[in-house]
Amino acid sequence: MTEDRGSRVGVLDDRHRALTAGILLSVGMVAFESLGVATVLPVIARDLDGLAAYGWGLSALMLANIMGTVVAGHMADRRGVSRPLMIGMLVFLAGCVIAGAVGSWPLFLVGRVVQGIGVGAVMAASYTVIGRAYPEVLRGQMFALLSSAWTIPSLVGPLLAGLAADLVGWRWVFVAMVPLIVAAMALTLPRLRRMTDAGPGRAETASDGGVRWWRGPLASSLLLTLGTALLLQALLFGNLALTAAGVIVGLLVALSSFRRVTPEGTLSARPGLGAGVIVRLLLSGAYFGSEAFLPLAFQELRGQTPAAAGLALSAGALTWVAGSLLQARWDRRHQGRRRSRAVAMGAIILLLGTLTIAVTALVDAVPAWIAIAGWAVGGLGMGIAFNASTTDTMEQAAEGQQGQVSSALQLAQTLATALVAGIGGAIVASATGAADRLPATIATVFAVTAALAAIAIVLAGRLRPAAR
Repeated sequence: MTEDRGSRVGVLDDRHRALTAGILLSVGMVAFESLGVATVLPVIARDLDGLAAYGWGLSALMLANIMGTVVAGHMADRRGVSRPLMIGMLVFLAGCVIAGAVGSWPLFLVGRVVQGIGVGAVMAASYTVIGRAYPEVLRGQMFALLSSAWTIPSLVGPLLAGLAADLVGWRWVFVAMVPLIVAAMALTLPRLRRMTDAGPGRAETASDGGVRWWRGPLASSLLLTLGTALLLQALLFGNLALTAAGVIVGLLVALSSFRRVTPEGTLSARPGLGAGVIVRLLLSGAYFGSEAFLPLAFQELRGQTPAAAGLALSAGALTWVAGSLLQARWDRRHQGRRRSRAVAMGAIILLLGTLTIAVTALVDAVPAWIAIAGWAVGGLGMGIAFNASTTDTMEQAAEGQQGQVSSALQLAQTLATALVAGIGGAIVASATGAADRLPATIATVFAVTAALAAIAIVLAGRLRPAAR
């Protein structure tokens, strides 16, 4: 879509206001549900006798997210973005109903899988909408606002979910999603149907038509999910031979599938789209991986309360938004010419934040509140790097292929979070029953996330292909 009104164009002008509100509400409801369920998941597990498989309450949604992301991205390019967004919202709604109504842990996990498919579709479609429905001058601002859509849920979501579980029962956390989903659909879908999006997105090429079904996006995303799940589960096997076999098979299946659902050259971080996807994977692994283990380190090693750990996470969420908005302002001032520099700078700041929380967790002489300040620093860096890399990568997507690139970015984020959380969980599990080994395992986890941030710094310069 093109726009000639220059400075008069805004994300809240008459043409974009309803769509902007709908996109922000769509992402906000996903954030609220994710953070809210994470808060009450221990209550749900105890009620449904699922504590023995507690981790799958999170992993089921995260891995199913991959399928929804890939399928929605390809559907957006072929049939327009309104259809995958609508289907994603309806699937998410169905998942909420299932998870909130069932009476057993296995059926609850089924609901989480359905939710995960819907979440992946909604997020992939939302990024694609920005690439198609907004002029180039507004995309950086919209990506920043998309990050800000997590702010209020990150501050009030856990509190409201906890209160709901205490006062009226955990099932109401899922019931509360229904009006939000309906409102998001009412705001977003009518506007999208009036776009030129109604026509075909990406022309069906001969090569597309010749792809066998088992190499298509649905089968590939399913194999990627299964391969990753096998890899992570294998790390928990007690038998070394079984662990090695599971890791090798899972890794081979996941890598071959990942190559088919991402832009060409992704595994080699080829300058351009491939590097953009890998940078998203590295940044997400560094930030969300550190965030996943910060509460554990804060409480187990420093004896802090869950509320104090939550304060650190909220600080990171707030500064992420501040970093995104700051980068969007720089982007408009420099007309997008310094994004690689912004990504490198943001990754350096994220690395400093990660090292700060690691030192605070491991060294008793350092005041515990330093971790809160440290993660505020990390969130600022993530906001800068995440927004700059996303904007730069999406702008390189060919016309009609924004959906595939959007889904690849979202898939990289989900996959990185699942891998670091699973690998980190296996590392921590190795210290079970040996409290004196816990500091070393936590240090190992933070060393991994810090290394990911460091690699992102190195690859930031590859976000754009070299000019010929």
